[in-house]
Amino acid sequence: MIDFDRLAGRFVAFSRILAPIPVAVVALGSLCTPAAAAPTHYPLEIANCGQTVRFEKPPQRIVSIGQGMTEILFSLGLADKIAGTAVWVGPVLKGYEAENRKIKRLADNDPSFESVVGEQPDLVAAEFEWHIGAQGSVGKREQFADLGINIYVSPADCVAKVNTHGGDGVRRQLFTMDLIYQEIRELSEIFDIKDRGDALIVDLKKRESGAVASIGGKTAEIPVVFWFSSKEVAGDAFIAGKNSAPAYILKTLGAKNVVTTEEEWPLVGWETIAEANPSVIVIARMDRRRYAADDPAVKMDFLETDPVTSQLDAVKNRRFVQMDAQSMNPTIRTIDGIEILAQGIKAFGLSQ
Repeated sequence: MIDFDRLAGRFVAFSRILAPIPVAVVALGSLCTPAAAAPTHYPLEIANCGQTVRFEKPPQRIVSIGQGMTEILFSLGLADKIAGTAVWVGPVLKGYEAENRKIKRLADNDPSFESVVGEQPDLVAAEFEWHIGAQGSVGKREQFADLGINIYVSPADCVAKVNTHGGDGVRRQLFTMDLIYQEIRELSEIFDIKDRGDALIVDLKKRESGAVASIGGKTAEIPVVFWFSSKEVAGDAFIAGKNSAPAYILKTLGAKNVVTTEEEWPLVGWETIAEANPSVIVIARMDRRRYAADDPAVKMDFLETDPVTSQLDAVKNRRFVQMDAQSMNPTIRTIDGIEILAQGIKAFGLSQ
């Protein structure tokens, strides 16, 4: 088994060092000094998930709901403005442990509406629309608006995506990192730190290109399955859908997703997966223990002992790649996922 998850957070040093320094004095792989970004002009209006959000000035107190959202804010140097966080599946992005310890954890999973507004934020930033939206488990936009609190939801969870049918939603178009770059740009504009956002995007794109180059270009569409978890160990598994963040990882590297449904994380039977006979199985690693198969060790034991899964090409050849669960979500860590799977493909001798 290959475990390349230690790569996670490699770009943190870049963004942490860069944050207090004007980008104009930093060379980003070029002999030319980039022009400084124009300052934000307030009031600022941004279209966000079907709503118009208006900012009279940069927010001063943020409650961040979703680990991926929190880590983007950290990467933009905004830790000092975060009053509380919630919804975590694993350790914070490497390099931000000290900042994270100083911030109040409202809940590991969904926080209550009262706990969020109790921090008196002027902005609540959510990673997923199911937390704050028409059927928000934390609250609806209108509830926060009535208290004068602005809401920002990650575009990655609402652009070409339907979240009204429960579960993890249905994604109508393939997720791409452009949605995360949009989020970085918009947050950078909201907080008047466009230089930081531009520099972070440059670094993420450079890493993605490097990962593809490391395997000699795209692979020959080897079948790969991403297994997040299962409610019952031997039951149907939550497998990445055809338009999910893992699907973008696979397309970027030229590998093939064995799932064809538009659901974000459909439940799929192992007999169906066996028909596709994946060459590589990517296993989610997380601290969360909500479902029976959250523990990667449990996943591994099942794959190697079950009469169906033990016959899979990936299992017989032990082509397992462990990956932090956050790298399987639409976040900045999706780039980590590309790097990790690229190294696995190369180590297994499956690259060009």
